[in-house]
Amino acid sequence: MFAQDKLDLILRRYEEIGEKLASGADGQAFVALSRERATLDEVVEAIRAYRAAEREADDLAAMLADASLDKDMRELAEAEVDEARARLEETEKTLQLALLPKDEADEKGVILEVRAGTGGDEAALFAGDLFRAYQKYATLQGWRVELVSESPGALGGFKEIVAEITGRGVYGRLKFESGVHRVQRVPETETQGRIHTSAATVAVLPQAEDVDVTIDEKDLQIDTMRSQGAGGQHVNKTESAIRITHIPSGIVVMMQEERSQHRNKAKAMNVLRSRLYDAERQRLDKERSADRKSQVGSGDRSERIRTYNFPQGRVTDHRINLTLYKLDRVMEGEFDEILDALITDHQQKLLAQSDA
Repeated sequence: MFAQDKLDLILRRYEEIGEKLASGADGQAFVALSRERATLDEVVEAIRAYRAAEREADDLAAMLADASLDKDMRELAEAEVDEARARLEETEKTLQLALLPKDEADEKGVILEVRAGTGGDEAALFAGDLFRAYQKYATLQGWRVELVSESPGALGGFKEIVAEITGRGVYGRLKFESGVHRVQRVPETETQGRIHTSAATVAVLPQAEDVDVTIDEKDLQIDTMRSQGAGGQHVNKTESAIRITHIPSGIVVMMQEERSQHRNKAKAMNVLRSRLYDAERQRLDKERSADRKSQVGSGDRSERIRTYNFPQGRVTDHRINLTLYKLDRVMEGEFDEILDALITDHQQKLLAQSDA
C-alpha cells in the first residue's frame, strides 16, 4: 500500500531534526527546524500507528497459520483478528490523509474581507450579518479578531469590512469561504412580504509574513490625507490616513482607522502583503491546474458558492450539494459541519488525483 522506504525516510528526517534541535540550533535555523518538525508531527504519528497495527495484524495471521497452535490460543486469536484488521484499515486511511500534499499557508492567520454585492442596502446588512457570524466562529475557535477597516452601510451593516483573524490553522479552516454568498430573505423595510435576493463577497487571504513576500519600496506610491467620516467630513486635523499603491500590480490599499499615520501604514502594508501573497498563490494554482473550477478552494471568487435562505431556515453549499436546515445556528457561528464537509471533499479529490 505504502512505499516503505518513503515512510522510513520521513521517520529518519524527523529524528534528524530532533537531534539538531537538541544540539542547540539557534536563530533562523531553530525556527526553520521547529516549523519543519511541526509539519511532520501528524505524519510521524500516523506512520507509527499504522506500523503498530500492521505488526499486530501480521502477528495474529502468523499465529492462525500455525497448525500447532492450541485450541484456546486459536480461539483468542480468531476473536481479535477482525478487530486488528479494522484497526489496520483505519490507520491506513489516516496515514493516506496525513501524506497528502500540505498547503503551506494552512497554519497561517488570515485577512478576512467581506463586501456588499448586488442588492443595495440589504446586501450591506447581509455583509454585516455574515461578518458577525465569522466573528462568532472565530471566538468559538479561540482565535483573535482585530478590525482593520470598515465602511458602514446607510441602514446598517457594511459596504466593506476587513479584519485580521489570528490563531493556529485559521486559513486551513476558512480558505473555502472565498466566493459569492447569496441571501434570500424579506427585508425589514419590505411591506409586501416579498423575498429579496442579494449577495456579499468574501475573500480569505492567508496572512503573509515578511519572509513570504518581498516588497521593494521603489514599487510603492504612498499618499497621506486627512481621515474622513460619513458624508466626507474630516474626522481629524492631521494627515493620518494612508493610501498605498503597489505600482507593478495596481493593488491599492487605503487605511484610516487609526489616528496614528504609522499604525495606518503598518496595517495597510499588512493587507497589501497578504493580497500580493494571495495573488501569487492563485497564479501558481492556475499554472498547476488546467481546470481551476473543478478544484474546491481554488479561490475563484466570481462563482456563487453558498445560499442562505431565511424563510426556509436553509443554507446550501453549491460546490458539494450540501443543504442544512439550521441556518439560525450557522449565523451564530456554527460553521464546522459545512467546513468539515468541504475539507473532506477536498481531501477525497486529492486522494483521487494521487491514485490516478
